[in-house]
Amino acid sequence: MKALLPTGVPGNLVEPGSADQPAPGPGEALVKVEAFSINRGEVLQLHRPQPGSRPGKDVAGLVVQAAADGSGPRVGQRVVAHLPGAGWAEYAAAPTDAVAVLPDSVSTVTAAALPLAGLTALRLLRTAGCVAGCKVLITGASGGVGHYFVELAAAAGASVTAVTASPERGRRLLELGAAAVVHDLDDARGPFGSVLESVGGTSLPRALALLAPGGSLFWFGQASREPATLSFFDFFKGPLSATIRHFSYADSAEPYRTDLEALVRLVADGRLHPEIGRLADWSQTAEALDDLHERRITGKAVLTIGHRDEH
Repeated sequence: MKALLPTGVPGNLVEPGSADQPAPGPGEALVKVEAFSINRGEVLQLHRPQPGSRPGKDVAGLVVQAAADGSGPRVGQRVVAHLPGAGWAEYAAAPTDAVAVLPDSVSTVTAAALPLAGLTALRLLRTAGCVAGCKVLITGASGGVGHYFVELAAAAGASVTAVTASPERGRRLLELGAAAVVHDLDDARGPFGSVLESVGGTSLPRALALLAPGGSLFWFGQASREPATLSFFDFFKGPLSATIRHFSYADSAEPYRTDLEALVRLVADGRLHPEIGRLADWSQTAEALDDLHERRITGKAVLTIGHRDEH
């Protein structure tokens, strides 16, 4: 089958190649991939690919072989899946506990934009706890996670301030429910009960200073690739009893399927709107990876294989 293979060459991180069609094991369905999305973390990993690895975590398509143990979707059902890898190919083996069936109203293109970013946003919101009536700050908000989190948190009753690099990147966040969009942390009107930090570098200590007493900062990324330095003395002078917590969407014991089903349901109900900033044929994946790395894409980048699903 056709597949995209890592090269480790900046500007051309993947190239067309071939791979064996996967033979799904028990608890795995074989999916004919119709669309996949790329994540910034995958871009960074592709700069130093592991030997034998193949990229691709977020896919949507058609089940062509059901799991041998009877679990998961049936042949002919359209699904979205979050994979360990190897999804940028014509076929992928998908663990059935990480697959959700799609209703007719949700296209595979839309669904492909959901998994990693949507799971992160949903589980971040759950980790932050009840946010109704609370002020919440999120940095790096113009990426896939930021769009989902802003819409979910605003719908839950939070007053969300989103930090983006430019007005163009922030405009859609206001439409999704952000109470305010700022382009510099100095312009954020705190204090905030919760801060979601994904930039790292100097952003983290500046965001920490905006916490309310007893507030929590959830550190879920380091998009700047710059280490964050915290001074004990600055922290001591800052918000009383503040908490810094590392967050990873993969830490939850809940299977991905449960939250993927919730995300799909929210999209079908018109309560969650995936923001797709780039839609192209998978022959343009290398260009999309480069543009995502250079922050020329707002929201998610989705690549299609063969045809564009119009459901």
